[in-house]
Formats: sequence, structure tokens, C-alpha cells
Amino acid sequence: MVSWEECSKTQPRVVKLLKNSIRKQRLAHAYIFEGAHGTGKMATATVLAKTFLCRNSEDGNPCESCSNCKRITSGNHPDVHIITPDGQNIKIDQIRGLQKEFAYSGMESSKKVYIIEHADKMTVQAANSLLKFLEEPGNDTIALLLTEQVHRLLDTIRSRAQTLTFSPLPPQGILEKLLQDDIPKPVAMLASSLTSDYAEALEICREEWFAQARAKVIQLTEDLRLRPDYCLVVLQDQYLSFFKEKDQLRLALNLLLIWYRDLLSIHLSNSENVVFFDQLQALEQQALHTSQKKTGEALQAILTAQARLRSNVSSLMVMEQLVLRLREG
Repeated sequence: MVSWEECSKTQPRVVKLLKNSIRKQRLAHAYIFEGAHGTGKMATATVLAKTFLCRNSEDGNPCESCSNCKRITSGNHPDVHIITPDGQNIKIDQIRGLQKEFAYSGMESSKKVYIIEHADKMTVQAANSLLKFLEEPGNDTIALLLTEQVHRLLDTIRSRAQTLTFSPLPPQGILEKLLQDDIPKPVAMLASSLTSDYAEALEICREEWFAQARAKVIQLTEDLRLRPDYCLVVLQDQYLSFFKEKDQLRLALNLLLIWYRDLLSIHLSNSENVVFFDQLQALEQQALHTSQKKTGEALQAILTAQARLRSNVSSLMVMEQLVLRLREG
């Protein structure tokens, strides 16, 4: 069950602003919650709706025990309407249906809340229809528009709503949530360093391919350290045959980048910041045989390889030249 306390762990600024508005009875009639997928927009919208409709709200918190709180928790409150895309878009008939619902008095009270997920996916007709709706706000109505691409909303809609930006989750916050979902720590540490989107991090962790990719990259760093003359021989058979698609190769380069950042952390005596923490011994051994300057050059080589890959240079050429550069270190 979501709560203000839970939402505040990832979005303290947004929660503080909303709770202050609730206490002062100054809630806006419409809000745009904008931010990356997995940053808690829907959870915050649910708690706000619950607080707004709660019969026994105290100090800006829902009681969780009245019929309104319980029905919102179960997802079947008649005065909380959630609109999601029908296929690829939110269509005008969906907005018209919402307007029709709001023409009637509330089932449980005079208050009503509507939440539009992926509001940026409204068709032009739907957006214009919603605009007319926003221009005539009811005193007991709150509109919550959730979007990952706020720039795609009509300027006229944005001007009639208060926009709250949901910050990307910090790596530590994502890591803690992944560990709560029983993701092994070595995998969770790496995924939380790759994305600020918790849902994406969880999806990455649950792919068996990702664990294998991690092992392949660790093996490559070992080959570079212990068998440098062997690397080019196995590059195509063992690495490029595994990282077949460009997206997969981009991920491999990101993992390599994290490895060499860890190596730099070892040079700087910041081992507590190491992401590949279970490979600390290997990193320390590599640090003994390479300088901080060479590590910096390796990081630059990986960044260059990423840029060349984006420019559609041959994957084989990019990786061969990168391995040659890394081998020098």
C-alpha cells in the first residue's frame, strides 16, 4: 500500500509541496506529473487522490481505514477515473466519456479525481477536448496528467496546470528497491548504475542475458590483463557473437566504462564506490599493473568507441580498435 512516506523516499520535494498545499487547502485543480518511467508518478497520484477523498484525513495524511481510502486502495472507487491509452493513443471518445462521467454528481461525495496516464499520447482532438474541460474546473475536481514527455503536451494545457517534475531515482534508491525484490546484489549494483528508471533496472536484472553479459565483460577485462595477445583472436567468436545487436554492444561498452571507472576509484583509494564490488581483487590486481593516466586514457577510448558506434561505424572495427587501445594499458 503506497503512502506519502513511501513516495517521499524517492520524491521528497514533490511530496512536500503537495502536502503543504493540502494542509493549506490550496490544491490546484490540475497537475502535470512529469518525469521518467518508474519515478513514482502513479503512486503519488494515488496517494493524492486518497488524501483528497479521505473522510478522516489528518495533517495531510489519508486515514487508510474509511470506505474511500479502502476503495481507492482496491482500485474500484467510482469517483476516481483513470484514463490510459487505447492502443497507441488516448482518443477523443475517452475524454468525452470522462466529461460525461463528471457531468453527474459524485457517487461517494461531491469530489472527483481523474488521472490520465501517458497524457502526451492524446490525439490532437482528445487534447483539445480536454482543454475545454480544464478551462471550466469544478471546485471539487482534481485533474492529474502523467507524462514522460511533457514537451508533447499542448502549451495551452500546460498553462492551465501546475507542473511537478519527478526527479530520476538516485542509484542508491534504485539499488535498495532492487534488493527488496530479491535481485542479487552484484547484478543490482550494476543495473542501478546503468539507469535512473527503477522499472527498467528491474527488467534488466530479470533478463538472464544481462547476467551473462556481465560475465562476458568481466572475462574480457581478465583477458586484457592476463592474455592480451589472445584478445583479438576471441573478440569475434566469443564477444561479438554474443553482443550481436548494436544495442547489446552499447550495453557492453557501458559495462566496460563502469569497470574502468571502478579501476579509477581504486587508484584514488575510493574502493567504497566500486560497482563491481565482487571483483575487487581483480580490480586491485589490474590497478597494480596500470597507471592512473592509462586508466584515464582507457575511459576516453571507451567513450570514443561509443561515439563511433553511434555514427554507424562497423561494430567489428570499433571493437578491434578499442581492444587494441585497452591492451596498451
